[in-house]
Amino acid sequence: MSMTANGAGALGTRPGPESPGFRPLTPLPDEWRSLGHAFVAAVRRHWSSPALCDGTGASLSFGETLVRSCVLGRHLSRTLGPEPYVGILLPPMVPAAVVNLALVLQGKIPVNLNFTAGQSMIDASIRQCGIRHVITSPKVLDRFHVQPKAELLALEEIPRRISRTDKIAGAATAHLLRRVVPPRLLPGLSRPDLDATATVIFTSGSTGDPKGVLLTHRNVLSNVMQVDQQVRLAPDEVLLGILPFFHSFGFTVTIWIALCLGKKVVYHSNPLDAKTIGSLCEQHKVTLLAGTPSFTRLFQKSCRAEQFRTLTHLILGAEKLKPELYRDLSGWLDIEPMEGYGTTELSPVVAVNVPDEVVLADGRKVHGNRPGTVGLPVPGTQIKTIDPDSGEDLPAGAEGVIAVKGPQVMAGYLGRPDETARVIKDGWYVTGDIGFLDPDGFLRITDRLSRFAKIAGEMVPHLLVEGAILDVAGVDESHVAVTSVPDPKHGERLCVIHTPLEKTPDEIHKALTASHMPRLWIPSVRDFIQVSELPITGTGKVDLRRLKELAMESCYQH
Repeated sequence: MSMTANGAGALGTRPGPESPGFRPLTPLPDEWRSLGHAFVAAVRRHWSSPALCDGTGASLSFGETLVRSCVLGRHLSRTLGPEPYVGILLPPMVPAAVVNLALVLQGKIPVNLNFTAGQSMIDASIRQCGIRHVITSPKVLDRFHVQPKAELLALEEIPRRISRTDKIAGAATAHLLRRVVPPRLLPGLSRPDLDATATVIFTSGSTGDPKGVLLTHRNVLSNVMQVDQQVRLAPDEVLLGILPFFHSFGFTVTIWIALCLGKKVVYHSNPLDAKTIGSLCEQHKVTLLAGTPSFTRLFQKSCRAEQFRTLTHLILGAEKLKPELYRDLSGWLDIEPMEGYGTTELSPVVAVNVPDEVVLADGRKVHGNRPGTVGLPVPGTQIKTIDPDSGEDLPAGAEGVIAVKGPQVMAGYLGRPDETARVIKDGWYVTGDIGFLDPDGFLRITDRLSRFAKIAGEMVPHLLVEGAILDVAGVDESHVAVTSVPDPKHGERLCVIHTPLEKTPDEIHKALTASHMPRLWIPSVRDFIQVSELPITGTGKVDLRRLKELAMESCYQH
């Protein structure tokens, strides 16, 4: 597969400390010896400041969060015994954040399970980690029709089981930690190891079977520092937390950035509940909203712009930010949407646009938001591109498979050394995404390897075909998605999954044929498949796996 950006062959220099896209990362503070230590350090500075709140009215200060976590942790430590991994099947709310923190302070490894993935995926995650206990709620089990194969601890029943001794001792521990950190006061603080596993996050399975991503304390804390240094979070920043904690962004940013940096976070359990989210943003004066383009399009359709008037950062990722959505959001909110990029294996943030001026390594100043790119790499991150066939490094600026090196690169896949070795080579994580760095070091993502179809020996990009159909049909990205299926004659063929459109497949096909698009790229009329709505994963991305299933089912029917 040959890929080169426009004029890309001789752009810039090889990514590294001398590259305009590379900026050094500030060393982690000495007190950040683990996630637990970083949180305790933040509590000392922000004891009475608001920390966690959610749509139910729950609200905790940093001091109250520490007390609750210490009390809950004492109770859980007796119930759980020595098992290292503990499952959590809860939506992003104050209690779920406290459970994660309580487990970390007890030296446990919280594993937030994907409640939208279905029974088999959840059980596979439990089996891989050897999880014996899952903390959940009957409401979650009923809503998502799952019954994890483990001993279930109902969140609603835990408070009445906590003893008076736990409450007194936990509160005393919290108040003592406010002043000193006795090394043996809590298991999670007694043997700090930045390279110990902090969590396991399972990949979404949108393009294949999920794998358990091992993220260390160093991974998560480095990413916290990288985001803070890049985005320049304000002292009074208020984050919106709508991404689930089984999503690496939800885990790192909406739990640990808030808890380690002393920021307030507002949670809501349902990212599709746009009206409530708008009200929460207005009530709590949210300044940073991070989500997916799909979610944000829904907010635009259901909310008033005034509800987001305090926003200073609108960060969008997980799927391509289409130019038309960028334009619509800019006009609606009167701020610049900022596209970012990351993967679960990278803790997750790799690059993000910012609204401020940025000084490059060579001293030049540039505007930090460059539409069409996913921004500059966060500090401490090196990026290069490699040839998808040979695996060899490509010239600087050439389009190829993106590889990333930095402190946020995962420790590996749980129990899968073969898969780990396949994607991590000499410290570089090979993402499977296609893109290039522009002369100033901004990263541009053009597609995924998994989102190409090989038709008659030619690589056909799904995204470009998708964009052409959107233009012809006059709809936004929530109505059309392109996938591919095996074809005995040509190797593969394209399929278009779409919601009801004003134009027929035949009309769209004729318009594409009349355009300059290569004939090989134009889907057949028979391969347009209508659905009521596009399938979306629990993290707000188009479900690529389900798209392919729908296409295969339609093919078999034919």
